[in-house]
Amino acid sequence: MACGEVTFTGRDGSKGHNPMHTEYQTTVIRELRDQQVRFAPRHKKMDQLNRAERLIAEIDGSREYTYEYLCYRITDYRPPASWNSAVSGEDLKHDLRLFVEDVSESANLKAEEVGEPVHTVTELSKMFKVSVKTIQRWRDQGLVSRRFLFNGRRRVGFLRSSVERFVARNQHRVERGEKFSQMTAEEREKLIEKARRLAVAGGCPSEVARKLARQCGRSVETVRYTLWQFDNEHPELALFPERKTWLTPEEREKLYQRFTAGESVENLAREMNRTRSSVYRVVNEMRAARIAELPLEFIPSDEFSRKGAEERIMAPAPESPPENRRIRPPSGLPTYLASLYEVPLMTREQEQHLFRQFNYLKYRADKLREELDMERPLAATMERIEQLYAASVEVKNRLVQSNLRLVVSIAKKHMTPTDDFFSLVSDGNMSLIRAVEKFDYSRGNKFSTYATWSLMKNYARSIPEEIRQRDRFRTSHDEMFQLTEDQRVDQSDREQAQGNLQHELSKMIRKLDDREQQIIQLRFGLTADQHAQTLQQVGDAIGVTKERVRQIEAQALSKLRREAAVKRLEILE
Repeated sequence: MACGEVTFTGRDGSKGHNPMHTEYQTTVIRELRDQQVRFAPRHKKMDQLNRAERLIAEIDGSREYTYEYLCYRITDYRPPASWNSAVSGEDLKHDLRLFVEDVSESANLKAEEVGEPVHTVTELSKMFKVSVKTIQRWRDQGLVSRRFLFNGRRRVGFLRSSVERFVARNQHRVERGEKFSQMTAEEREKLIEKARRLAVAGGCPSEVARKLARQCGRSVETVRYTLWQFDNEHPELALFPERKTWLTPEEREKLYQRFTAGESVENLAREMNRTRSSVYRVVNEMRAARIAELPLEFIPSDEFSRKGAEERIMAPAPESPPENRRIRPPSGLPTYLASLYEVPLMTREQEQHLFRQFNYLKYRADKLREELDMERPLAATMERIEQLYAASVEVKNRLVQSNLRLVVSIAKKHMTPTDDFFSLVSDGNMSLIRAVEKFDYSRGNKFSTYATWSLMKNYARSIPEEIRQRDRFRTSHDEMFQLTEDQRVDQSDREQAQGNLQHELSKMIRKLDDREQQIIQLRFGLTADQHAQTLQQVGDAIGVTKERVRQIEAQALSKLRREAAVKRLEILE
């Protein structure tokens, strides 16, 4: 194995190379992976790998995709409509890259068999003059990798066509990676020699760093740090020996923090033995670096670039109707829950207006950031970007605050005796913030619908599996029926009601065919001395795949729901 490549025990127990995130985010793609790894012939796997990679390039992270569509695009097979669950674009991008790696590994494909060059991590690192860590980061950002056999050993590899597609879509990222790559010893020696000649000619440290950065295609920060490190390690050969010229990254950070805290430039310059202009230069460079990291992703819209867009979009939000104004909270609520009632709920029109504002502000800030010269940033431009970003954060906070009661409502439904309610609420609040950032208002949907789906999906992931399974099968019928809360205190009445419910359940199940009865009894533990079983366990018991078990179970539950509706019972999904 080449130096610098990291091995790990894969998701299926094999040895491989670890991308930044190795767990599937969606159950449906993981199960599709399982099915193809186990049953698809080798030539089908190769076709599905190519289909999946083409699909990755088309995925829009802000959209949702149905499993029916995904399965058809990858396998050319349309599953039943009952399987048609939705998958977010961001999760899908992540999981499809894992799908490509896992299915390619199961094909046991040799690198020389694919008909085009295959590059290892180390080879790509040398090709682009970046670190192995950068290549690993590119994998998480869309560089599709597969697993091949190199001289009998399984390793991560990249098809040349996959690399070319990534470079074409991420030219700026690749160029930036090359600028921040580590210098070789020879490159460093040449840089030091050039800096010495410029310093002898009278160049100041900042001028020397900027000029060398332009000449060698590196970032100013990389050049400055290299020269500072040389002076620090070789004081007898220092490029600028007359005074301590270079600030360490820690000193630059401290200077910037003190400046933003309100300390005057004169005090900072005097204390650090620097000129006022050099202090301002450090402040502007640090400020520009932070602006470069601002999360300014937005939902695009044609209306943002139309004439008069700012006047229309930045107008005040519509007024709330009287019934939506602040209401009195129920008595006895904890302080936090009571405070949520101080923020009125929003109408659909208000939500649309604020989401449009939120994305427009980030759009404006992003456009200004593209025009900003990071080597000579203008203070006025940076101030305007910061103002726009701060305004977008304020709008986002309004949207989040108006939906915090929704988090509490959904957290209650996922509460178990062992859970801490406020921990669930805190977790849900983070999910709500992400939902606000990703919501596509242009589709006309109400945000609460999207947020509810996002919160339920988050809780399905975050609540430990063993707790959910334990509470799910606490009794034999809790999964199938959700009873109206019984306020009676007579225990015999309760037992009689439970007995009646069990009798009705038995009558309904007997109306199913034999195989449907067997699957329902096994899945929900309805037989004597038997616990509920997984899809895989049921499939093994009756001799079919777990996918077929899922289909039959869905058909049986559909029949039971129709029967329960007649009897005024409610069957859970």
